[in-house]
Amino acid sequence: MTEKTFNMIERENKLSFVVSEKATKPDIIKAMKELYESETSNVNTLRTIHGKKAIIKFSKNEGARELATKLGIV
Repeated sequence: MTEKTFNMIERENKLSFVVSEKATKPDIIKAMKELYESETSNVNTLRTIHGKKAIIKFSKNEGARELATKLGIV
């Protein structure tokens, strides 16, 4: 985990994930709800040299921190 990622979790309530190249924003929102039982307020996608990345903003305050803790990231 980088300092930039940690700041994104703490300050912006966002997490980033590498997703399938074929994944659409509605697919990502649906997966977040099904897999992690988390409500999202916004999803941005971008392509990097490592593949497609989704930056997810959570509806619930502290949602990113809670999920990061559950996943063992923080």
